[in-house]
Amino acid sequence: QVQLVESGGGLVQAGGSLRLSCALSESISSITSMGWFRQAPGKQRELVAGVTIGGSTNYADSVAGRFTISRDNAKNTMYLQMNSLKPEDTAVYYCNAVRWFLSYWGQGTQVTVSS
Repeated sequence: QVQLVESGGGLVQAGGSLRLSCALSESISSITSMGWFRQAPGKQRELVAGVTIGGSTNYADSVAGRFTISRDNAKNTMYLQMNSLKPEDTAVYYCNAVRWFLSYWGQGTQVTVSS
């Protein structure tokens, strides 16, 4: 069982930045892939950014060029640096990790961007 704990959400004005963190309870080296998802009220959960064990990254078109996913293997932590935030980025952000074909989720952290 992998536990994920997100932090770093909050309220920010449009154009501002936030950095989300996702701390894993086990070695990140055992994780096949990781990612950040978000869910806005009344909408389905969507992939924001992902990173594989090999370091390949992918981003949703809506955040490409503004968000950066990264991970620190020594700290067993994944990050999402969010710049140039827009009101439409407002959502609950969840981190996800896949290990041995099992998917694990954090509890979510609220990001609110005011216009």
